[in-house]
Amino acid sequence: MPDSISKKRVLVIHYSQTGQLDRVAQSVAAPLLDDEAVLVDFLPVRPVEAYPFPWPFLQFINTFPESAHQVPCPLDVQAEHLQPGYDLVILAYQVWYLAPSIPISSFLQSDTAARLLADTPVVTVIACRNMWLQAQEKVKAHLQRCGARLVGNIALVDAAGSIASFFATPLWVLTGRKGPHWFGLVPSAGVSQEDVDGAQRFGETLRQRLLGSMPLEGDVLDGLDAAPVNDKLILSEKIGTRSFYLWGKLFLACGGPDSMIRTPLAALYTVFLLLMIVTVVPITAVLKWLFSPLLKKRIARQKAYYAGSAESAGD
Repeated sequence: MPDSISKKRVLVIHYSQTGQLDRVAQSVAAPLLDDEAVLVDFLPVRPVEAYPFPWPFLQFINTFPESAHQVPCPLDVQAEHLQPGYDLVILAYQVWYLAPSIPISSFLQSDTAARLLADTPVVTVIACRNMWLQAQEKVKAHLQRCGARLVGNIALVDAAGSIASFFATPLWVLTGRKGPHWFGLVPSAGVSQEDVDGAQRFGETLRQRLLGSMPLEGDVLDGLDAAPVNDKLILSEKIGTRSFYLWGKLFLACGGPDSMIRTPLAALYTVFLLLMIVTVVPITAVLKWLFSPLLKKRIARQKAYYAGSAESAGD
């Protein structure tokens, strides 16, 4: 058995409200855990006041301003057992309102994150409905500020597809039941079990790179289709991010989440959000399709950038 001093050290930082992302993180880490030459530590990120699951509807809507503006919440992070330095960090996070979940964004703004991530290669792991590009941009900014080196991204999306998950995901979030619902008319929400189990292949690649002679630099998952990009959603994400930011400023100006005025405002915003989803998203997708023959090179650059294998989006 290799001496503990000579082992490669991996830290898995994770927060999952539903438990799905924890299963994905465990799947990615499985090949590392099975190798005696690798020491794996887990750091769960826990808010002092837990976010509920399932969500009460208005609280779910009322959470978006703090999500969009990445307002930190108090955390209970037990980091005393961690090693002084790691060879690789795996950061597993959910997407809330096109941003990293509040617990993860709070952690990334903490002194603990700055200490653990400085000059350390990081692989991000995402499990979400279908939109993760703008959240990853925000995470990139946090990692850069912490002095970390992003060397890969894994993004698993709901198996139901964009249209079906529009119904399936809210039902899961608000009822706690994945489905199927309504006699099978609405399929099960969430990442498929096949994709969760299949995430071990990324962990195997990380194990080989970690124990091999090549440094953990560049995109260590390049060629594995670890983070497929749906180019039809790029513009929708940018528009949605801007909307969340502007509306979020109005909400925050009205006070904290418990402010009385924010409850009716959340109800009003729900109507606006639904209208935007059923109009802006399909319209931008159609426009993207219509103009794609003229924008092939630009779209290719954008997809390569968001997938993590290029330096510029070419916007």
